[in-house]
Formats: sequence, structure tokens, C-alpha cells
Amino acid sequence: MNFKRVLAAFGVGGPSVDTVLANPDVRPGALLEGHVELSGGSVDVDVDAVVLTLVGRVEHEGGYGEEEEAAGVEFARITVRDAFRLAAEERTSLPFRFPLPWELPITDAGGGPLPGMVLGVRTDVIIGNAADKGDLDPLRVHPLPVQDRILEAFVQLGFTIKNADLHPGHLAATGQQMPVFQEIEFYPSPRYAHEVNEVEVSFVAAPHGVEVVLEFDKRGSMFHEGQDVYGRFRADHADADRPDWAPRLDAWIAEALEQHRRYFGHGGYGEYGQPGYQPEYGHPGYHPEYGHHHEEERGGMLSGAAGVALGVAGGLAAGYVAAEIVDEVFDGDEEEAESEEEEE
Repeated sequence: MNFKRVLAAFGVGGPSVDTVLANPDVRPGALLEGHVELSGGSVDVDVDAVVLTLVGRVEHEGGYGEEEEAAGVEFARITVRDAFRLAAEERTSLPFRFPLPWELPITDAGGGPLPGMVLGVRTDVIIGNAADKGDLDPLRVHPLPVQDRILEAFVQLGFTIKNADLHPGHLAATGQQMPVFQEIEFYPSPRYAHEVNEVEVSFVAAPHGVEVVLEFDKRGSMFHEGQDVYGRFRADHADADRPDWAPRLDAWIAEALEQHRRYFGHGGYGEYGQPGYQPEYGHPGYHPEYGHHHEEERGGMLSGAAGVALGVAGGLAAGYVAAEIVDEVFDGDEEEAESEEEEE
């Protein structure tokens, strides 16, 4: 933030914090740089740690007939500085520089924000083993070049962006490390509108390439319920500049849907249900490890030292926080923007 926040635990006369990002426009795997400015209050304070936390808003699916619920989730935490004493009236600047996860969700594409995405960096000042959880500095995460080409290809094929959200859980048969994954939803192109309600794409990025998971909400009929169809493909970063992304994506979509037709026919049952039938990933009838949709996993909070890559080996566990932490901060930003416009 570009304004100073007085730590809530001390109120008036207490220390204040101001986090400044060198550039809020980032890409997955890039470095996030900036500094945390601390100003001492009227008394000396023993600070246990200053921590940066990546925070987003995830959608939890309710039970049958229930709507999804939003909640805040912490992706990862980086310790900017361990225990130190902040003297009264002292001013200190704490620089930070650390790599963002390759699997960082995308918030902006095609020259604008993706609807539904909320992501930012929160500064926590820990005093007396209690964290003063601060405001969020919004991050605008732009796609990697190969992700950008695939999203552009959807538009070129006639698909229209619908929404984007995060879900807790893991995509089966992928190298996913983060505790959440993103789904970018599209309305189908006219070519597939008779067969598909919507298409969702998820990216699992890594240093050498991106796994692309496609999920199709298949239309039902009078006699058969709609079904989810999955397809998984890989794209290398080195292929970002190839000119044939639209036909390549179209081939992926056609392949996944053809597999569905092969097993189910155009509404029949085909080989599905026959003895020995074992559906594989990408085939209809396959249910990923998150159950019929996404398995929710809760666990401890990731912590690490500044400069250590996030989202690498070991598997990250989500540390869940209250939904209002995310909502209140961004609602507050919107209210401030509206008040500024009114003043102008």
C-alpha cells in the first residue's frame, strides 16, 4: 500500500507499516520485489517477525443443491525479517525479493482483469506471537507467454470468457504443488454449443512447460444427465511462438470430446460399464482424486525464508483464513476509489 497503517494492536501512537511493491504487475515464476517501511510509535516494540503472505479467494462447493461459498486462502508465507526491536520514532526499511510460484493464478489476461479473481500480498507484523494482519496489496498476475497463446486461441475459436475462480484440492495426474488450482471458464463456441454448456481450463505451470487440463460441462438430454469430460495436454514454454495455437487447441477439444463419444456414444452407453472397464484420465467416467469434482484438503501453513522458491517440492498445504480478510480489504479499496472519484 502507498499509505501507512497503524498496527491495530497498539492503536493511536503505535508503530505503523507501509508495504510498497516495486511492480504489482507480475507473471508466474517471476520475482516479487519491494520493501516494508516500519515507523516506530511512542514506545519501543519487540517485533517477532515481519511476514508477507500470498492470499486469494477460493470457492468452496456446497452440498447437493447448495451454492458455492467464498473463503480466503493463504498460498505461502515468506519471512522478511525475524525478531528485532523497533525503537520509538525509529524508521526502518526492510527490502524483500523472492520468486513467485509457477502455479500462481492468473488475474489479468487479454488487456484486462479476469472476472472473479482476487489475489494479493498481505503484510503481517507479528508482535507478542500475535499477527497483526494488514491490508492486501493487490497483485496483477499476467499469463506466461504460452498460457497467453492458449487463452487467445480460445477467443479465436469463438469461446467467450465467463468467469475465473480458485478451488481447493489437487488436479489428479498432474505435477500440481499448490493447495489450490484455478479454473478459467468459457462459454462454448457456436461449433460446440449444442454439445457443451461450458469449458474450464486449468494450468499447472512449471519451469519447462505447462500442463493444460480441460473440463467440459457436457449437455444432457431428455434421457441422460449431463456429464463432465476431462482432457489433459502439455505445452512447452519454447512453443509459445508457434503460429498454430488455435487449430492445436481445437484438436485438443475435439480429441477429448471424441473420447467421450467413443465410450458413451451420442447419448448411449457404449463400452462404459462393461466388465474390466477402467477409465483413465481424460476419458469419460474418470473422476479425479478430488472426488466427483474437487477434494478439499486443509492443513498447516507454509513458511520459509526470503529468497526461497515457493511451490517447489514437498507439496504445499493450505492455511485457511477467514473469508472477510480478503473481502473486507478489497471492498475497502473499492470504497476508497469510489470516494476519490466523488471528490474529483
